[in-house]
Amino acid sequence: MRVLAVDVGERNIGIAVSDPTGTFASPVAVVKSVGPNRDVARVIELAREQEAQQIVVGMPISLDGVRREQAQRVEAFCDRLRAHADIPVVTWDERLTTVEAERRMREAGLSSRKRRERRDAAAAAVILQGYLESLRFDSSPRPAC
Repeated sequence: MRVLAVDVGERNIGIAVSDPTGTFASPVAVVKSVGPNRDVARVIELAREQEAQQIVVGMPISLDGVRREQAQRVEAFCDRLRAHADIPVVTWDERLTTVEAERRMREAGLSSRKRRERRDAAAAAVILQGYLESLRFDSSPRPAC
């Protein structure tokens, strides 16, 4: 199953996709945020282009487990996405994914400029890889947004 992951930020939206077997995650794009409705439409368009059968949205839960302002914005984004997408939408805890993405890109030798350009898509790939790995170990259904 091919899965599309979304890392929703205030300015950018990172996109990643799995391979057709749902084993590996790869960064795809960073999309500039232009407004809630157009952002949702663009994510749905990318999901169709990538032939995704599910969308995973990173949920920004704080380290102490509290859902703050950004989490509320992401929840609203998920509500709009679920209202318009014809495939399942689930959330996944994205704690420390940007830190992990940054570490991986630094280890790969990317310049600071390249890391900035790709950070959101790389974070979406980290979110997606964690989600895909959880599916291999736990076959119970995931809650929707």
